[in-house]
Amino acid sequence: MDDVKVIFDQIPIRHDLASHIMLLGIVQGFFLAFVIFLRAKRKSAINLFGWSLLVQCLVFLDVYLCYTGLMKYIIQFNDSTEFLVLLITPTLYFFLYTLLERKPITFKKFWPHFLLPLFYVVSQFNYHTSPVEVKLNAYLSAYHRSLGFVDVPEGFDYSYHYIKDQFRWLVLFSFAFYLVLSLMLVIKTRKKGWTSSKNIKVDKYIFSRNTVIFFFVLMLTLFIIYLNYDDDGGDHIIGMIQTVTIFFTSFFILSESRFFEKSWIADKYETLANNSIQFETLEHFISESRYYSQQEISLKKVAEQLGTNGNTVSKLINSETGTNFNDYINQKRIALAKERLLDNEFKQLTVEAIGESVGFKSKSAFYNAFKKHTGQSPSAFMKQNRM
Repeated sequence: MDDVKVIFDQIPIRHDLASHIMLLGIVQGFFLAFVIFLRAKRKSAINLFGWSLLVQCLVFLDVYLCYTGLMKYIIQFNDSTEFLVLLITPTLYFFLYTLLERKPITFKKFWPHFLLPLFYVVSQFNYHTSPVEVKLNAYLSAYHRSLGFVDVPEGFDYSYHYIKDQFRWLVLFSFAFYLVLSLMLVIKTRKKGWTSSKNIKVDKYIFSRNTVIFFFVLMLTLFIIYLNYDDDGGDHIIGMIQTVTIFFTSFFILSESRFFEKSWIADKYETLANNSIQFETLEHFISESRYYSQQEISLKKVAEQLGTNGNTVSKLINSETGTNFNDYINQKRIALAKERLLDNEFKQLTVEAIGESVGFKSKSAFYNAFKKHTGQSPSAFMKQNRM
C-alpha cells in the first residue's frame, strides 16, 4: 500500500487549454441535458437527445479526470464509463428515429441495441470488482507509464483483457454501424418527402443531417487517433471536438427559442397559452374529416373550427412536423391524390380533375406540389406504380 501512495503522489495534476475546453463542454452539456429533462415530454425525441447528451457528458467527464490526473482521487472509478461509450451512438440513433419516424422507442422492439454495451459490462466484471492496485496500473498504463507500476495480488485473473483489448474496435464498429443506420433513416425520410419550413431556422431534417455528419466526423477522428496513439492519450482531442459540438447544438436550440422573438411577451402569445390545443386534436380533425381537401381551406378557418387562433395552429404544426401550414395541408392532399391516381374508381377522371378533388385550385398548383413532395410528376407516378 505504501507503493500505491508513492505512485499517487507522483501523478501530476494538469490544467491546460485542452482541459479547460473539455470542462466547458461537460458543464454546458450537463446543463443542456438538465433543461431538456425539465421541459421535454418523457417519450419525445428531444428527451432522447437529452439522454444522449447525458451519456456523452459522463464519458467525457471520465476523460477529463484522466487527462488532468484528478482520477487518482477516485481511482476506483477508472474506466467505469467504458460501456457508456458503446451507448453514445445507439442513443443518438434513437433520437433520430423518434424525430423522423414520429414513433416512440420501446425496449421490447429495440432491446438488441443494448446487447453490445451489456456484453461489455459483463465481460469486465472481474475488472470492476478488482483491487485498487489493478485499476491504478490500468490508469498508469494509459497515461503515465514512466511512473512504473505497483504490485497486484498474486494470482489475479486478467482474462477480462481478451475483450478489453478489443474495446477500440468495438467502438469503431458501433460508430460505423449506427452511422449506416442513421444515414438510411435520413435517406428514407428524404424519399418520403423532404420538406422544410421558412418559419423556423433549423428544421428536423437539417438537424438530422447534421447529426449524421457529426457521426462521420467523430468516427473519422476516432480512427485517426487510434492509429496515432497506443493508449488513451488522444482522448482529450475527442473531448475538445465534443465541446465544439455541444456549443453548436446549444446555439441551434437557442436560435429557436421564443426568448429572441421581438414580440415574445406580447398579448398574442399569452393568448396562445390560454387557447392551446393538442396536435392530436388538430391531426384528427384535419384527417378524419378530410378538411384539407377543401379548396377554400385557410389557417384562419381551421383555427375557427378548433376554437383557437391561427398563431396557435401555425406554431403547433411547425413544432410537431417541421413544416408550415401550406406544406402540412399539401402533404395530406398529395397522399390522397396518390391513392386516387391508382384507384380504378377514379380512372375516368383526368389528372387535373383528381388534383381539384383533393383541394388544389389549378393544374399547375397540383403538379408543383406533387413534384415537391414526391420528386416526380403525377403522370410519372402513375406509370411507375400501375401494373
